[in-house]
Amino acid sequence: MPKDYKKDYKDLYLPKTKSTIIDVPEMQFVAIEGKGNPNDENGEYQNAIPILYGIQYAIKMSKNGNNIPDGYFDYVVPPLEGFWWLDSNEDFSSKSKYNWLSLIRLPEFVNKKVFDWACEEASKKKNIDTQKAKYITIKEGLCVQCMHIGSYDEEPKTLKIMDDFVAANNMTNDVNKTRKHHEIYLSDPRKTEITKLKTILRTPIKRK
Repeated sequence: MPKDYKKDYKDLYLPKTKSTIIDVPEMQFVAIEGKGNPNDENGEYQNAIPILYGIQYAIKMSKNGNNIPDGYFDYVVPPLEGFWWLDSNEDFSSKSKYNWLSLIRLPEFVNKKVFDWACEEASKKKNIDTQKAKYITIKEGLCVQCMHIGSYDEEPKTLKIMDDFVAANNMTNDVNKTRKHHEIYLSDPRKTEITKLKTILRTPIKRK
């Protein structure tokens, strides 16, 4: 059976609808960084998504070609994720000013050599420009997370509950230039009712 990260790491991908504390380990990703409203039809964000998936599927389907990576195992492509931040203390409702890092987890057998091959393969077979794609590792460390169900625009309500939980546990938010607000998208908004969207919200924290 293909490895399914959502099932094998339920603490990372299937939290409850109440706040919990988690120590997130180091993972590797294919990522693209950009700026602007993620809802703009022809914006940077919408253009980045097919590039991320194109590279992922080049890796996944390498089992059918002549360039099978060492240690390859079949896997279910993990969910889309995103880190979000602003350049200053502006209102997050101003979506055109969003900075974002859109990314998808890579399986452990992928190294920079495999990644570069996949970028070239996706560019050639899917006719997409992969130059903005990056191979990165991230270790988030101590965070609070919660499953948010519903519209993305309703996330502040869940984030307020998370903030209260953090304060009640003698901790404080640790969002800064290197630690950012994080979301993991478990639902496809094109196929799911807005009231049933499932999004993991994750915020870096530290002990007081």
